[in-house]
Parts: sequence; structure tokens; C-alpha cells
Amino acid sequence: MRNFKAFGHVIIALFIISLSAWCHGQVELDKAPMEKAEKDALFSTIQGFVGNWWNGSDLYPDPCGWTPIEGVSCDLFDGFWYVTVLNIGPIYENSLSCAKNLEFRPHLFELKHLKTLSLFKCFRSQRRHQVTIPNANWENLAGSLRSLEFRSNTGLIGKIPSSFGVLKKLQSLVLLENGLTGEIPPEIGNLKKLNRLVIAENYLSGHIPDIFTALGDLLILDLSRNSLSGSLPLTLGCLTSLLKLDVSNNHLEGNLLKEFAYLKNLTLLDLGNNRFSGGLTLSIQEMHSLEEMVLSNNAIGGDIRILKWENLHNLVSLDLSNMGLNGEIPESIIQLKRLRFLRLSDNNLTGNLSPKLSTLPSLNALYVSGNNLAGELKFSMEFYGKMGTRFGAWNNPNLCCPLGAIATSNVPFGVKPCQQQIKLVESNTNGSDVNKTFYSIASLCHAPNHFWWTFPFIMILFLNSYIIGL
Repeated sequence: MRNFKAFGHVIIALFIISLSAWCHGQVELDKAPMEKAEKDALFSTIQGFVGNWWNGSDLYPDPCGWTPIEGVSCDLFDGFWYVTVLNIGPIYENSLSCAKNLEFRPHLFELKHLKTLSLFKCFRSQRRHQVTIPNANWENLAGSLRSLEFRSNTGLIGKIPSSFGVLKKLQSLVLLENGLTGEIPPEIGNLKKLNRLVIAENYLSGHIPDIFTALGDLLILDLSRNSLSGSLPLTLGCLTSLLKLDVSNNHLEGNLLKEFAYLKNLTLLDLGNNRFSGGLTLSIQEMHSLEEMVLSNNAIGGDIRILKWENLHNLVSLDLSNMGLNGEIPESIIQLKRLRFLRLSDNNLTGNLSPKLSTLPSLNALYVSGNNLAGELKFSMEFYGKMGTRFGAWNNPNLCCPLGAIATSNVPFGVKPCQQQIKLVESNTNGSDVNKTFYSIASLCHAPNHFWWTFPFIMILFLNSYIIGL
């Protein structure tokens, strides 16, 4: 018993000693110093963006201690605090706000352990106080910088620095919604560790450089909403790990790439609002992982039936509107069980609209307006009720809906009712049969309600005349 108590006392003593050492270590960690050069570089950098009024006087014991700056993170290297993350702009509720007249100071490039740099809604003035990204000194951050982002800086103008190409450890480069001009520098192709490249919603021009051979780790490529021209580079086919490709809203032209067939992991392909032509390419049907495909507003043309649409069994959203496509809507689309959104508007599609489309379990939007579809719509009233305004079939002159659908409110807007021929056989007083044909033609599907209460009386008059004739 005594031995057991003695053992327990030893355990308690060891626990107290360990706890004391841990607490002492925590205090030392919290009080870890920051080199004066690092602190001065950080303060000068921040003042360049938010103004000289800021001096960090409320920080204790330093910017990485108990009262850190919101948007600034630090890490320990050889017993000293160093800045690793610098986010400037209204990212957080109590983030530092940028001044109207701000600048990049060279002290930024003295933060030798900086991994993340983000400037959000800082350079806002499009006329006064415009700023360009410096081209020099980025090599000082080449050993540490992993993420570089400039978002929503409309007053950030000029060219993308070619010196970004020295940032060999960069994994994410985001230049989104700025005022940048010029061409995409080919030096971006040196960033072999990139997994995200977003240079969207700027004023960039020229061709997309053929730089993707070495960017095999790229997962996201977004060059949308610029003024890029020319054809797509063939080396896009080297991006076998790519998940998202968006080059929409540019002036790109030429044929769709056969090299798309190598993009087996792609989940989003958006080529909308460009000038592509030459018909659909068979390589598209090889992208089995596609969930969203937008090819709309391109003069691509050709027969929609050229592809085996059933191969794209993961499709959730498909937009092929305003492409000059012809042919009948393929039955194979009915096999896309995950499809939620289907837009085929403003093409030259012919034939009837298969009622089997209503069997797609996830479909909640179907637009086929502005084509040459013909025949009678044979969807159920439940389908029209489910789709509501998300079913569009107007501007198909030879397409009609059955008269029985007119009595409901869930009818397709802009589709005329089908003409119904009624053939009655009447006998005159001389015993001879006289064939008379009557046509019942309603107005539009959304006919006024007063038409319907008069219809039974008309039928009674017809029947009465027929009986009297007997």
C-alpha cells in the first residue's frame, strides 16, 4: 500500500514538473522577439498601404504577440517571429483599410519568410492615384512566396510583371477584377508548382501564350472576361490534372481542340461568348468527368448528334445556346441522369421535342426556344407545373401544345395551341349525307378565360342541330 502511494506521489510530481515546463515554454513562445529589421520592414510596408498614421502602438509586445494585426500571421524561425501572411484590405471585419493614396514600398521585399500576399479592394480609384505592380525585387521572395493575390483593385493598372516568373515556389497566382492591361507574360510558364492560375476580369489582350507544357500540376485555369484573341494553345492538352478551364468572354477563335480528350479530370469547361467555329469536336465526349459545359454564343455550327452525349454521364449543366447547331435533339441526352440545366436555345434544331426528357430525374430547367422544332408537345401537366418559367419553348413556329393544356395555368409561354379538326356527318331533309368540316382553333395557350365558359354552349348548339337533323 505504501509503495502504491509513493508511486502516485511520483506521478503527480512528474505531472507538475511537465506542466510547469510547458507553461514556461508557452510564456517564452508568446514573448518570442521579432528582429528589428523585420518589424521595421513590416511597419513600413503596412504604412505604404494604409497610411503613415498607423504605427502599431497598440500591439503588445510586437505584431506577432498577444495582440496581432488582423490579416497578419507569423511563424517562428530560429527563435524569432517572422511574417508569413500579409492580407491587406477589408477581408475581415477589423482588417486594416487601405488609404486613397497608397504605394508599394521596397520594404515589402525584405519580408524574407513571406508565404502569402493578398491585396483586396485597395487600389480603387480608376482616375486618381492609379498604381502599377512593381517589376523589380520579386526575386527576394522567390524562396518563400506560395500565394500571390490581387483581387478587386480597379485602380491597379499596367502590365503583369514578367518578373513573376522567378517565383518558382508559387502555387497560386490570382489577378482578379483589376485594371491590368497588356499581354499575359510567357514567363508565367516557369511557375511549375502552380495549381491555380486566375487572371480574369482585367483588360488583357493578345494571344494566350503557349506556356502550359511544364504546368502539369495546374488544377484551375481561369482567363475569362478579358480581350484575349487568337486560338487556344495546343499545350492545354498537357494539363491532365486540370479541374476547371474558363476562357469565356474573350475574342478567341478557331476550332475546338482535339487535345481536350486528354483532360480526363476536367469538371468545368466554359468557352462561352467567344468566336469559336468549326463544329463540335469528338474530343469533348472523352471528358467523362465534366459536370458543367458552356459553349454558348459561339458560331461553332454543325450537327448536334455528332457526339455520344451518353459518355458525359456526370453532366449537371449543359449550355449550347446560340451556336448555329442543327439536327434533331439526340435521344442520348435522356441518359444524362444528373442533368439539372439544359439550354439549347437559338439554334437550328429540328424534329419534335421528346417527352422522355421529362424522365430526367434532376432536370429543373429546359430551354429550347428559338429553333425549328415541330409537332405537339406531349409533356404532362405535372412536368409543366414542376418547371414553371424554367421551361422555354417559344419562337418555334411549328411547335404547338394540345388544347387540353389550355385549361390549366401551367402551360408553356409563347407556344400556340394545336389545331384540332372535328369532322361531323349530317343528314339533310332529302336523306343525303353532307360532310361538313369544322375547325376549332383557339387563340394562344394563355387565352382569356371568357372563351372557355362559352365553349360548352357552342357544343350544345352543334349537338342540338345534329339531333334535329336525325
